[in-house]
Amino acid sequence: MKKYDLVVVGAGTLGTFHAYHALLKGKSVLLIEKDSEPIEATVRNFGQVVPSGQALDTWFEYGRESLNIYKSIQAKTDITVRQNGSYYFASDDEEMTLLEETRALFKLKNYSSTLLPKKSCYERFPMLNTEYYKGGLYFPDEISVEPRTMVHKVRQMLIQHYGLHFMNNTVVKDCEIKNGICEISTSGNETIFAEKVAICNGYEFKILFPEIFNESKMKICKLNMMQTFPLPEVKLNGNILSGLSIRRYDSFKSCNSYPTLQTPDWQKPYNSWGIHILFKQAINGSIIIGDSHEYAGVEENAKLPIGIDMEINELILKEAKRMLNLPNWKIQNFWAGYYAQAEDGGVFEYQINNKIFISTGIGGKGMTTGAGYSRKRIDDIFK
Repeated sequence: MKKYDLVVVGAGTLGTFHAYHALLKGKSVLLIEKDSEPIEATVRNFGQVVPSGQALDTWFEYGRESLNIYKSIQAKTDITVRQNGSYYFASDDEEMTLLEETRALFKLKNYSSTLLPKKSCYERFPMLNTEYYKGGLYFPDEISVEPRTMVHKVRQMLIQHYGLHFMNNTVVKDCEIKNGICEISTSGNETIFAEKVAICNGYEFKILFPEIFNESKMKICKLNMMQTFPLPEVKLNGNILSGLSIRRYDSFKSCNSYPTLQTPDWQKPYNSWGIHILFKQAINGSIIIGDSHEYAGVEENAKLPIGIDMEINELILKEAKRMLNLPNWKIQNFWAGYYAQAEDGGVFEYQINNKIFISTGIGGKGMTTGAGYSRKRIDDIFK
């Protein structure tokens, strides 16, 4: 039976880019997915790749590297990358100060950005409500992708041009080391051998390593998102992020004025649900709006509500309408996304005998940083 240099369990963003970087090293790789294709956080997000929101001392660099990876792949084959940039719009003077300070911090990192006065914001986005914003900050190098198709296009490219082997509808029920070789057992009673194994299947690794999972201290996060019907007359050329995003994202916490930031009373319900407002226009002209954050420990994830909470969605829409003037706000669907988040907000890593490597809990930054982080992890695996 064939032995692979690497078997990757989980074909989401992290797993796919683990496979990508291993293949670039000339390794033989098998990618295993429990479903017919990924159906969790990888395809239930905005598809915004925004390194500008990441912690400057750590995850920003992974995000910047991810940008280069996405763009290099797009130059070879279409994976839905659009370089329209990202826009943060400040709703008050405190948020505007944060934008000014953030621009200075990114200038030190040679990361391009442009501070936009109010007039320039309106010229670029006439549908912005002028009563909402004080100004903006634009990051021209940032991109968006279509999350429901991007990872599949990357996987197909790896199969066709790099020799990736892919098994779907396959549950890995056991993974152990015997005589220095990894032995993987599947639900189809198949046995697969590998030099190394990368476990990148979110919180599903509790099936394989329940003791490690229970001690991981990860949290499970539920997000609420929605999508309008196509609005072809609207042109949102870029990722749109709000004042609430400025207050939430890690990069802005590096600013000198952040500790003195005041929270208005009206924002307190938004903070209790972890709501900040994002907009992204899909290729078909519809607009994705969100999102919120509800958390539960890994041993209590069943406590997260299973339904769509319309109270949260009404709060999201209320603030969204304060930002933008759309022709209509007809919503074609609402959905919830779930992801695992490491205790420290980074990523959960664990390795067994330098053979089995668990990488999960990357949280909501997977689409932005996963491609760059996976390169580092593959370097660790094969060093």
